[in-house]
Amino acid sequence: MMARIVFFLLAVSAAASAWAQPIRLTYSNFFPPTHVQSKLAEEWCQEVARRTGGAVVIDYYPGGTLTKPQNAYDGVVEGISDIAMSAFAYTKGRFPLLSGLDLPLGYPSGALATRVANEALARFAPKEVEAVHMLYVHAHGPGILHTAGKPVTRLEDVSGLKIRATGSSAAVVAALGASPVAMPMNDAYQALQKRVVDGSMYPVETNKGWKMAEVVDFMIDTRATAYTTVFFVAMNKAAWERIPAEHQRTITALCQEWAAKHGAAWDESDREGREFFLEKGKKIITLSTEEEGRWRAAMEPVLAQYIEACQKAGLDGAGLVSFVKERLR
Repeated sequence: MMARIVFFLLAVSAAASAWAQPIRLTYSNFFPPTHVQSKLAEEWCQEVARRTGGAVVIDYYPGGTLTKPQNAYDGVVEGISDIAMSAFAYTKGRFPLLSGLDLPLGYPSGALATRVANEALARFAPKEVEAVHMLYVHAHGPGILHTAGKPVTRLEDVSGLKIRATGSSAAVVAALGASPVAMPMNDAYQALQKRVVDGSMYPVETNKGWKMAEVVDFMIDTRATAYTTVFFVAMNKAAWERIPAEHQRTITALCQEWAAKHGAAWDESDREGREFFLEKGKKIITLSTEEEGRWRAAMEPVLAQYIEACQKAGLDGAGLVSFVKERLR
């Protein structure tokens, strides 16, 4: 009898010990560890541990050390990482409906772009991301053209230039008369420095966050072509299902908070990026009213092409564009 009691107590102790072990996850991010968006991601990991009482612990891998930006989504699906942050635009053609969020719709700020992107994700629930558990998305402020060496004051100045662009911003570049060159932000600095490309499309924050102000000379400050890039924070479905329901609810609430933090951080970074750009002695170019209208008109075929492609694929691209436009007014 005593032996049975001892065995039972040992079994209970072993079970309790196993239960006390935290669920350990990995998080892959391509942003360098010094970038504010990387810092926020790392803080999110720490906050998950704090709010779950240590039940969920996340090991953070910034700078593309675990998966590269273009492989991050598949890395989550395949379990190379449990969580990853990257951009939908880094895998061209993989997210046909959500690519519409990146279109040049005149985004005024990262905060608004982030809010609208999360609302759109919830509203349209696209099948193209059903292989993962999408935690949240966030988006930068107005993406605009920057050039090295050559100032741009009219459409004709853009013609023939090679401009680094990804996703929908590549369509923007083509519509302006330039040649888009696809490449992740990690490679853009060297490409501009060596003049492999003549410019790049990116948000103002990138001038400081990625030190691009060191290798470009001009910023064409216009909302006529202002696009955004939507970044996802996705989780492996099996990893998500390992987490008890109470902690899932905690993490979901935390994600809503953190999406807003990312949006606000993008806007603060834009302010800093503009200051850094000017400190480097670079020039901001403002288009004339007439020229702004020409650039805006050049974007209409980009929207139409997206909507037509979605229609052919049975996707509601027109609905998504209308949804976003309505919320940006």
